[in-house]
Amino acid sequence: MSNKVVVAGVGMIPFTKPGQSDEYHIMGANAAKAALADAGVDYALVQQAYVGYVYGDSTCGQAAVYGVGLTGIPVINVNNNCATGSTALFLARQAVESGAVDCAIALGFEQMVPGALKGAYTDRTGPMDRFAKTMQQIQGFDEQAPRAAQFFGGAGRAYMKEYGISRETFARIRVKTSQHAARNPLAVFRNVVSVEEVMAAPMIFDPLTRLQCCPPTCGAAAAIVCSEAFARKHGLRTDVVIAAQAMTTDRNSTFDEGDMRKVVGYDMTRNAATAVYEKAGVGPQDIQVVELHDCFTANELITYEGLMLTPEGSAEKFILDGDNTYGGRIVTNPSGGLLSKGHPLGATGLAQCFELTRQLRGSADATQVEGARFALQHNLGLGGACVVTLFQRQ
Repeated sequence: MSNKVVVAGVGMIPFTKPGQSDEYHIMGANAAKAALADAGVDYALVQQAYVGYVYGDSTCGQAAVYGVGLTGIPVINVNNNCATGSTALFLARQAVESGAVDCAIALGFEQMVPGALKGAYTDRTGPMDRFAKTMQQIQGFDEQAPRAAQFFGGAGRAYMKEYGISRETFARIRVKTSQHAARNPLAVFRNVVSVEEVMAAPMIFDPLTRLQCCPPTCGAAAAIVCSEAFARKHGLRTDVVIAAQAMTTDRNSTFDEGDMRKVVGYDMTRNAATAVYEKAGVGPQDIQVVELHDCFTANELITYEGLMLTPEGSAEKFILDGDNTYGGRIVTNPSGGLLSKGHPLGATGLAQCFELTRQLRGSADATQVEGARFALQHNLGLGGACVVTLFQRQ
């Protein structure tokens, strides 16, 4: 038997540009306190903490939760690249579902610096070396362009080559994202941009201009998860549950098939989504709102198909028909996504949880998707990990 897992509370602090935030431990403590207050539960009742961050020394998680209380509970530090926040949620959910604990907190934060992402060590084999070698074999390597943009830009090129879509199609994703972010006071970039502005921005790696690449930001977010029995015992809300969740890593197809889309996690996404739909007994046609990993516009486009929101080869039509926004079939990234809301790596997955929990509660204010009953979350990290989570209103 397994416990039904309730998302009892969520918290998030506004994301900021690097250099404009509090230090990581303060951001983390504030997000955790916000989630506890939202749940209406005392920290003394939380039995485990899973804390995610990418750029920080060991036990940064303790430094953050110690700002909430010193209760002696296990604090597990999590680092899974850009999927770190949702990995923390995965572990907290698993602990509650299995009955190991009744209540846990998942917390994610990041204090970042300006510029492209870089590894911390140069004296050893990097975890991305095999991916970089595979990319170089497929498309070469440009010493002048950020590596992440080459990975995802290459995926965009592969899609363009197969289906003949326009570069402007990617730009339209950024326009949609900016329109959504304008509704979200927690987003970093809230100015609405046009297709022309996106296309005129400096080229980072064709087809990606600067406005199609997510910025490094600082921030924190958290979620309180507990069993339904625990929630009822303590008078907590039970209206949002995790109906299904799956985490995947790479298989041979990532490295052996010569397809940049697979190098950046398309198959991980498809496998995780398939597992989630099968476990929950629902399909993409049942989903009303999605927060997906739009680190680059190209990744949002291929993820539409990876999550089976639209059939393979139909992403351009999905975009041009407006099926990815309000009034369409599935509102994607109502928060503004990584492109506009910001992408503090360790916080991103839990910021997605924050948005989708509020959507299912009907309390998302200006970003609200009316009648949302099922909400899908997709969080991807190269190296690699993909977490797909289905939330349900009950």
